[in-house]
Amino acid sequence: MAKVIGLGNALVDIMTVIDSDKVLEKLNLPKGSMQLVDSELSEKIQLETSEFPRSMASGGSAANTIRSLANMGIETGFVGKIGPDEVGDFFASDMKRTGVLPRLIKSETSSGRAVALVSKDSERTFATYLGAAAEMTANDINSTTFLGYDILHVEGYLIINHELIEKAMSLAKENGLKVSLDLASYNVVEENLEFLRYLIEKYVDIVFANEEEAAAFTDGKDPEAALDMISKLCDIAVVKIGKHGAWVKHGDYKDCEPEFPATRVDTTAAGDNFAAGFIYGLVNNWSLDKCVKAGNIIAGNVIEVVGATMDAKRWMRIKNEIAKLA
Repeated sequence: MAKVIGLGNALVDIMTVIDSDKVLEKLNLPKGSMQLVDSELSEKIQLETSEFPRSMASGGSAANTIRSLANMGIETGFVGKIGPDEVGDFFASDMKRTGVLPRLIKSETSSGRAVALVSKDSERTFATYLGAAAEMTANDINSTTFLGYDILHVEGYLIINHELIEKAMSLAKENGLKVSLDLASYNVVEENLEFLRYLIEKYVDIVFANEEEAAAFTDGKDPEAALDMISKLCDIAVVKIGKHGAWVKHGDYKDCEPEFPATRVDTTAAGDNFAAGFIYGLVNNWSLDKCVKAGNIIAGNVIEVVGATMDAKRWMRIKNEIAKLA
């Protein structure tokens, strides 16, 4: 079976359930966005929201996808950078516990963390201090980094480091890997549009985008029109449309599959887990409609919990449900 390796920001998510969006206004955080902050602002946000319920879990977009693939029994690895602290140790041990082979580079800077503020309507807003994760450079990877793997899954948040992300994709293609890219956040897409288009056309086989990211990438097009435009640049294009499911297109084939029935609690990592289910289907050589269904099943389950981590009982239900697709 194909092996999948992820490249992304090694972060620990601090999930915080807020009681009102006024908290976001007070902190000047646009709802639904991912804002990069320094360590001082990160600590201020944690202090300002200390009265609300919170939990901690390893995170980062690509890491979430890779952990879920590992939970589904796929052989996986992850490349990222951490600091010499408890946060970094927590991230590494959590990945190993899930079955991921962590290929983590060490830094002297403190490890990255993402404060995820979850609104009442389940929308989440991230204030991310990248810390050591931001120090990962093109020199940290080489021709052996991706050897033995078949798919490289990259998170779009790395787009701010042009040299790193292009070298990674170039090395992956040289080693015969397929490249999968999740577009990350709509504001990241807007700020890096020209370079993103160049990367996708030159290196990327599979593109994942949600409705907002797809619109940002295609100058405001609706999901289906955006899908058509993105599919001209890559082999497989996927546009997720929340409660309405997801579109997929490959060549002349196009399909939209409805969401998996779920009670929304927190949408954190829904897209990351959709990617995991979709890639799981690809690894098993399933038809694209089944890949989308597998993605919807895992995404539908993760939005029923706070954060990106699901317990063993839920994973068993997920596996049983996905097994029906085979």
